Amino acid sequence: MMNLLELLLPAFFIVLICLPLIKVFTGKASLKEAKFRLYTHIACFFACVLGFGLFAGMGVFAEEGTVAAITGTMAQGLGFIAAALATGMSSLGAGIAVAAAAPAAIGAFSENDKNFGKAMIFVALGEGVAIYGVLISILIINKL
Repeated sequence: MMNLLELLLPAFFIVLICLPLIKVFTGKASLKEAKFRLYTHIACFFACVLGFGLFAGMGVFAEEGTVAAITGTMAQGLGFIAAALATGMSSLGAGIAVAAAAPAAIGAFSENDKNFGKAMIFVALGEGVAIYGVLISILIINKL
């Protein structure tokens, strides 16, 4: 069971990372101050990632023969992060592709009814990027 420090320490760091942006979100910061607060936010985030990587990752390297059993280790956690990034980034790219292709397809279809099939192919190609990302994340999770 987790003790109180293990529960409150991550919450403390999350609040610490988000503190510089409170004034920006409320609209009380000037443009120059907002940029400074954003850079501070990014620096705090990477400092926390580096700190957690250095101090929590002491047992990352497994002994010989125990590599197959990575359940509950940092390696398994990084595998799940990789799967999440594969899905998230591919979905983001698919959204950008569809946002550009769908209005053009609607415009082409409104001018000529025969362009419907040709235009929808480009929209479907944009959605295919998201499907490929999901497939890659499924392959990553199956290896864990």
